[in-house]
Order: sequence, then structure tokens, then C-alpha cells
Amino acid sequence: MKEERYFYDPQLKGELPEEEARHAVRVLRMGEGDEIFLMDGRGSFHRAVITTAANHHCLYRIVESLPQEPLWHGHLHLAIAPTKMNERMEWMVEKAVEIGVDEITFIHTDNSERHDIKLDRLRRIVLSAVKQSRKAWVPELKGMTPFKSLIGSIGEETRTYICHCHEGRKAHMDDVLRKAGPHEGETLVMVGPEGDFSREEVEEALGAGAVPVSLGGSRLRTETAGLVAAHIMHLNNEIRHA
Repeated sequence: MKEERYFYDPQLKGELPEEEARHAVRVLRMGEGDEIFLMDGRGSFHRAVITTAANHHCLYRIVESLPQEPLWHGHLHLAIAPTKMNERMEWMVEKAVEIGVDEITFIHTDNSERHDIKLDRLRRIVLSAVKQSRKAWVPELKGMTPFKSLIGSIGEETRTYICHCHEGRKAHMDDVLRKAGPHEGETLVMVGPEGDFSREEVEEALGAGAVPVSLGGSRLRTETAGLVAAHIMHLNNEIRHA
């Protein structure tokens, strides 16, 4: 049985995007008559057959559209301050997509170590992870956003949580989400930089309705905390079938 090959094509106009076509034709040596699966990034897979394969061009004909069921409730949104080393954020983004999130926003905070982010490269990493993990939806990436702007954009129905290491009573994020139950709206979790959120930022978040939470007794690196937060969000909103 041949391995199913997945390609990302949001346009679905009968020809794979150049980079995808090059991979199909030159790397995988696929040709006319071979079956492929297309991912539109909006919730459906499409079974197709290659009609022409030459150089950087790969034409196809869609045989069947396959709408997918969501794997989790609501909209899972991780907001995180990027680390000084790009590689750590790249790793975190890849794994968060594999686990399952809908949106990742990079935030600029008082103690941020990095003030810009390479979105183009991260988007390529996202697409690779989407194909590898067979996700039907492509998560949205948002570039550097001031912390105040993020706080100001929080909707009334959004369940918001801020992870920080300052003293004060904080329940474990997993316990809080379990008690709250799955949410059909947006769940936003904020993770700060290595130097943590400033006290002023924590107070501002609490004033906007955010719930302070802990990720456990261990002190985590930023990228590890982001991945743990994504995993907890996903587990508590996962759609489970009997």
C-alpha cells in the first residue's frame, strides 16, 4: 500500500504551488496518475490525481473532497514572548502545531529579549508541521504585538490566563481549565519571557479579567512553558469519542 502524500494548496485551482510541485515532482518523483491529498488549511482534505508532472509544474484533478471534523473545542490561542535564540521558538512552534492550536501571537513585553521575529520562516515551519501531523486547519501566526495591545484586544467571551512566577496564590493551569470545562469560544494563554512578565503587566492582565495560573513547581524555559501551556489547553478542549 502506497504512503499517502499530503500537499498544501489553499487555492485549489488545479496546480500545486511551485514549492509543493517541486517537492512532488523532483523529490518524490511523482508522475501522471499518482494519487495525492491536498490540504486547503480551512478544514478539508481533497483526494486528487496528478494529470501533468513536468519540471516545476504539477497539475491535478480533484476526485473527492473530504471535510474534517474539528479535533478540539473552541479557538486555542497562545501568546508568547519570543526567546533570544530563534531556534527555540521554531522548535516550540513546530511542536505546538503538532499538538494542536489555532493561533500563536508573539508579544513584546517589558522584559523581552527579542524585538522582532522571522514570520516567513516560522510560517514554513507551521505548514511542514501541519502536513506532518495531518491537521486540517492551518494555525494563524501574528508578529510582534505590544503586550498592552494584546490586553486591549481581549474579547468579553475570551477565557484568558496569564502564566507568571511572581509570588501570590495561583492554581495549576490544568486544574483551572478542568474546572472551567471545554470552551467553544477563545481560550488565550499568555507566557512571558525568560525574565517573566513585569508586576505591572501582571496587574494589567488581571485588571482585564485574566486568571493567574501556574504550570507547576519547576521553573521552565520560555519555549518549554509555551509548549506545556499549549498541551494543557489542547488536552482540556480535546473532542473525545467513545
